[in-house]
Amino acid sequence: MTRPFQTLAALALCALPLPAAAQALTPSEETAIDSVVTGTLAKTGVPAVSIAVVRDGKLVLARAWGRASATLGPAKPDMPFQIASNSKQVLAALILRLADEGRLSLDDKVSRWLPEVTGADHIVVRQLLSHTSGIQDYWPQDYAFPAMATPTTPDAIIRRWAQKPLDYEPGTRWQYSNTGFVVAGRIAELAGGAPLGQLFESRLFGPLGIHPLFIDDTNGPQFPHGHDRHALGPVREVTPPARGWLYAAGELSMTAADLARWDIARIERQILPAQDWAIQETPVRLTDGTTNGYGLGVHTGERDGRRAIDHGGESVGFLSQNTVWPDDRAAVVVLTNAGFSDATATLTDAIGAVILPHAIQAQTGELPRLADARAELAALTAGRFVAGRFTDDARAYFTRSAVADYHRSLIALGPCKGFAAKGKPRLRGGFVNRNFGVTCGRKALTVITYAERGAKGRWEQYLISQD
Repeated sequence: MTRPFQTLAALALCALPLPAAAQALTPSEETAIDSVVTGTLAKTGVPAVSIAVVRDGKLVLARAWGRASATLGPAKPDMPFQIASNSKQVLAALILRLADEGRLSLDDKVSRWLPEVTGADHIVVRQLLSHTSGIQDYWPQDYAFPAMATPTTPDAIIRRWAQKPLDYEPGTRWQYSNTGFVVAGRIAELAGGAPLGQLFESRLFGPLGIHPLFIDDTNGPQFPHGHDRHALGPVREVTPPARGWLYAAGELSMTAADLARWDIARIERQILPAQDWAIQETPVRLTDGTTNGYGLGVHTGERDGRRAIDHGGESVGFLSQNTVWPDDRAAVVVLTNAGFSDATATLTDAIGAVILPHAIQAQTGELPRLADARAELAALTAGRFVAGRFTDDARAYFTRSAVADYHRSLIALGPCKGFAAKGKPRLRGGFVNRNFGVTCGRKALTVITYAERGAKGRWEQYLISQD
């Protein structure tokens, strides 16, 4: 894939003159934001965060805190962070634009473009963008599985995952699928007659004056480096996936300010017809008439009575959260170079409480497996890794060093109590996702698991994050 976007020099030249823009925040508001950010970084161990704030349709803050990498030193607001799945809304917007040009339709059958995809005669483009296609997710894990050490291509992902049997009949269920967006990205290229980066630049980014990069081009020493940890062990820089793994499913890196400019375009109904923005933000309904609030690449819902359009993003060593309150003409972008902790959600809510007028305050039939998950925590705390209870990918993740980090960091906390399910089991990528809350000593933890289906399915993931 050729580099589609502008040079870093262009990126730097387009950095917002922040002192003038920041005047809309009062000194006390800036102090409140600085306090919650520094406190959250200290509590969670997240190395760096880059934040942008929109109020009344204008960018009023773009600032970075912490350390970008061991070699780069302090994070700066003009550094692009990996936004991963926050890219999905951009691809959906591009496809809406191509539909306006008559190059494709949201109701096109996938077979018009990629007949080799399983169920292509029954899946429409809209279902790819709303995670209702039934195509299995190729990356449900929150870590890089071994195959990701080798470069791949969109067509290779499609051959390996989009030609499997469907997880369900298209339109009957919602299940997050990165694979569906890879298929959608290839359709956009075929319909648009150009590589994805060129289409983004000509239809969306150029008119907005923003200059994102592809993630694969930002896995280098001159960019913020991703970090992770095993349980509550040491925070370490990560090895990113090889090229090609995030194509169209989470392909972009950008500054917080540039993502905020995208949010302003949403608020002001720029670059796309207002009807297209509305289509993207309208929750898609399943065949039984229900919806979970997901539209085309974005979630739509209410938070304490406010309409919110939002999405998260995760790549190896990076997490992001992008939230727009369109009726308040406000937005908060939080980008971190850490693949752990709930810092993005914590900071989004805390900053929203500062900038908004008032403070913000699927059934699977699978068993909860509460006892199994609790027993696994006890084993890992004791330094025991029972390989037979884990899949090949999970065994590759739990290296001797990882098991030692789990043991040392968890045993130091003290006894655990209150192990309980956080929500109901849900399906994703052929696995069952179950999350649990537990308090160990004085630390509130979240256990994030994926497992094969069934009462004795092996663990595909068993990660621990501090709340």
